Amino acid sequence: MEQAYLAVDIGASSGRHILGWMEDGRIRLEEIWRFDNHLVRKNGHLCWDREYLFGQIIAGLKRCRELGRIPVSVGIDTWGVDFVLLNTAGQVIGDTIAYRDSRTQGMDTAVFEKIPESDLYARTGIQKAIFNTIYQLEALRREAPQQLEEAERLLLLPDYFHYRLTGVLSNEYTNASTTGLLNAAQKDWDRELLDRLGFPQRLFGPLSLPGTRLGRLSPEIREELGFDCQVVLTGTHDTASAVAAAPLADQHSFYISSGTWSLMGLESLTPNTSEESRQRDFTNEGGIEYRFRYLKNIMGLWMIQSIRRELDHQYSFSQLCDMAQKARIDSLVDVNDSRFLAPESMIDAIKGLCAETGQQIPQSAGETARVVYQSLARSYGETIRELEEITGRTCHKLHIVGGGSKDDYLNLLTARVTGKEVYAGPTEATALGNLLAQMLADGVFPSLAQGREAIRRSFDITKVNI
Repeated sequence: MEQAYLAVDIGASSGRHILGWMEDGRIRLEEIWRFDNHLVRKNGHLCWDREYLFGQIIAGLKRCRELGRIPVSVGIDTWGVDFVLLNTAGQVIGDTIAYRDSRTQGMDTAVFEKIPESDLYARTGIQKAIFNTIYQLEALRREAPQQLEEAERLLLLPDYFHYRLTGVLSNEYTNASTTGLLNAAQKDWDRELLDRLGFPQRLFGPLSLPGTRLGRLSPEIREELGFDCQVVLTGTHDTASAVAAAPLADQHSFYISSGTWSLMGLESLTPNTSEESRQRDFTNEGGIEYRFRYLKNIMGLWMIQSIRRELDHQYSFSQLCDMAQKARIDSLVDVNDSRFLAPESMIDAIKGLCAETGQQIPQSAGETARVVYQSLARSYGETIRELEEITGRTCHKLHIVGGGSKDDYLNLLTARVTGKEVYAGPTEATALGNLLAQMLADGVFPSLAQGREAIRRSFDITKVNI
């Protein structure tokens, strides 16, 4: 068998280890480990169980040894913005508080007292989302300033997991770009901004790009696993990896990375930090090869996931889809309303907004799911029109990648609302983009474009017929 590479892809609800290799000119994948992920309440906050997550990373690597499939390299991707603080001894300070925690409420106002919102966007190009790292750090500075005083380095979650594997401290560019603390034009930490905000400069180390060989496994990890391999930085922000794997043929191809969040946008070689862009809530996140992901964050399938969980998983996602298609309700909600970020009851939050806006209130699970699906499609339609207006580009093709690309009903609604050629797949885009960065580093592909062409050859990409 050809030499394999290992993608560790950790999302807000689950994680998995996927081996990838080339065979007869095509990329092959095999999932060898999967685990659940969930928030825990600790010391009054919603937190990630980082030790559990790292334990699962190790468990998946041990599975490689059991299968006799030792990877050439491994790389980890997760969501953005959440971080770990280390002291001078490399020990973790405090809890790993999650972006859905309420501690950031009002922190935007506190930050804007130090730098006006328009000036902040002009520097960073990052859409204001109340959970961004910049607001989390402001909340920490007010709640537990001693932690910032004690801290020596800040690592975003994949940086921390890579550190645990290798002992090497690093900050990877694509994930760092989500913090709201990078200068978009300079593609580096905005040191002047850090001073204005009162965040210690020492926390923010040099940035490394996807494809960087971080090092080999530490002696302790090698002993535990019984093998050694290279650790390679991927696009450690999961959307950076997903977009890297999107089969975008030209500048007129737009994308939706569809999962817990829907990230809808296009690739650009330069950021757009204009006031118009800020007013329309677009963001400029870093991508592989410094390709900016100019996009809008849309609440996404988190709403459906929450409904299913609230109903004690008595319906599968496909059953909820079928029920939604059969339901008869035309109510719509703003899927980006902050009440949907982390409600006690997603169903009640949807009903509440329908009532406030004088619309029919959904009663059944199918009706509630239909409201979400129709509202998501409407948001996609609005976003694509804004993208065309603000960039001057006309979208010919819309590629939906990620787990949400399997949702045939949402894909159909999206095609109807946008009026575009909609293509669904690949579903494993994030893992593929992770693997692609490793393969580029190892010389399997000479360029991102050729890696994308291999993805087009290797996986089913389906045109959505209206």
